[in-house]
Amino acid sequence: MSPALALELRDLRKSFGRTEIIRGASLAVAKGERVAIIGPNGAGKSTLFNLISGRFEPTSGQILLDGDRIEGLAPYAINRKGLARSFQVSNLFTRLSAFENIRCAVLWGMGYRYAFWKFLSDLHDANQRAAEVLAMIKLDRRRDVLAMNLTYAEQRALEIGITIAGGASVILLDEPTAGMSRSETARFVELIRRITVGKTLLTVEHDMGVVFGLADKIAVLVYGEVIAFDTPDAVRADRRVQEAYLGAVLAEEGH
Repeated sequence: MSPALALELRDLRKSFGRTEIIRGASLAVAKGERVAIIGPNGAGKSTLFNLISGRFEPTSGQILLDGDRIEGLAPYAINRKGLARSFQVSNLFTRLSAFENIRCAVLWGMGYRYAFWKFLSDLHDANQRAAEVLAMIKLDRRRDVLAMNLTYAEQRALEIGITIAGGASVILLDEPTAGMSRSETARFVELIRRITVGKTLLTVEHDMGVVFGLADKIAVLVYGEVIAFDTPDAVRADRRVQEAYLGAVLAEEGH
């Protein structure tokens, strides 16, 4: 029996004017899999994430989330169906505390909407969930610190906390370890691994150490097409991948 799919791309295409960026990309991600998307600069990785998360509408093709088509839906509608995304650049409420940032995401995920007669301190379920997420990302001791005063690594952790706070089952992380030191990266990979247990993860990542240490499978995107999708060992040994991308990258990094 084939595993249940969390996310499926079917012959996905995206053109900007006469320039085709995504050229018939297909991908089937099983529930609970951790998938890294790699490829050279200009391969279309960010465009692919923008299509999946609803920021762009595909020119043609289909995107299925838990079997339901989502292409063309607004980002908030896709989020409500269980998909959440973080970005390359931290996107936080800088003048709110770490706890308040998480609580904003929790409130939306729990279905709370603005009501002038409600006090946030009275929303015990939301406050408890926010505290739990803070503990998961190990920022509970920094809960009252403004986001603008957190370290870079803490800000990235906070953004991932916001991403998971709404209870999404499919998580998209766009270069989560960019700009981090080796020690910060190692801790961050462990954090990602721990908080995405039971969830489906897609991440765009350039650090091959992170890719091979985190991913169950690797999708290689070259010129808008998925040329390989397999386990890390199989992708590493794939001659097409070596010729198109991986050999040069691993040589640069000394692997």
